[in-house]
Amino acid sequence: MVGKFVDQKAQERYFATYEAIRRKWPVPSEELDVETRFGSTRVRRSGTGSPIVLLPGAMGTSLSWYFYAAELAARHTVYAVDTIGEPGHSVQTRPLESTDDEADWLADVLAGLGHEKVHLVGISRGAYMALNLATRRPTGVAGVLAFEPGGFGIAFLRFVIWSIGELFRWWLPAAILRRVSAGDPAVRHTMRPLVFRGLKYKIQMAPQHVFTDEELRSIDVPTYFVLGERSLINARELASRVESLVPRVRTEIVPGATHALNLEELELTTAQILAFAGEDHAGLPD
Repeated sequence: MVGKFVDQKAQERYFATYEAIRRKWPVPSEELDVETRFGSTRVRRSGTGSPIVLLPGAMGTSLSWYFYAAELAARHTVYAVDTIGEPGHSVQTRPLESTDDEADWLADVLAGLGHEKVHLVGISRGAYMALNLATRRPTGVAGVLAFEPGGFGIAFLRFVIWSIGELFRWWLPAAILRRVSAGDPAVRHTMRPLVFRGLKYKIQMAPQHVFTDEELRSIDVPTYFVLGERSLINARELASRVESLVPRVRTEIVPGATHALNLEELELTTAQILAFAGEDHAGLPD
């Protein structure tokens, strides 16, 4: 079983919306189809310089990064990924059945990009995928920047309630949305039709794994956790846990931010990515 749309009409409507948003990508880009053991993965490349690979949250696609692309591509080669098994232009041919499969898929993508080392930047599910790779197939990973990562035991009911509330905000008029949620309403409004049309895609992903202490101790690349103060988990407890376990880690808790941190803090998110990818990670143990 692989990911697919429920019918042809749903697929056509989704890709019409995808194309409309793709035209808004603010800098020149090239679309790559990277072959992996699990199918062809669509990657959008822009800019020049040291490489950054951007992994979206669930159903976000590479296009969810277009708000950050111009500033990032001015200093780096930016690769934005359509996650395989989710709606987008990646074509899955084999199921992802385990966390090892997910690591193998992402390792294949990085190998196909042809760089010795890349910085991985992920949001939510994408951050989980990046950390999962760092625990299992770290070759080629220069560092991981994880915004509000999954893999840390979020209660299902709490996530569902938050998700319903967040999706409701996506339908609010801009004037009201500015009053009830931080960030530029254009972010949610631009991506809204793609996300909702993606609901007619049957996702095929391995169940999200909860990281063990042993796995976290195994991470041996510079790692930066960025958490919202109002996260779905206790941000301070998570920060304390990873600081005690991950050898080369830093953590930051953003005041007032929620699990939608990247939507609420666009400038901060961009600045953190640029700082992490451009620094020599001084202060982290070798």
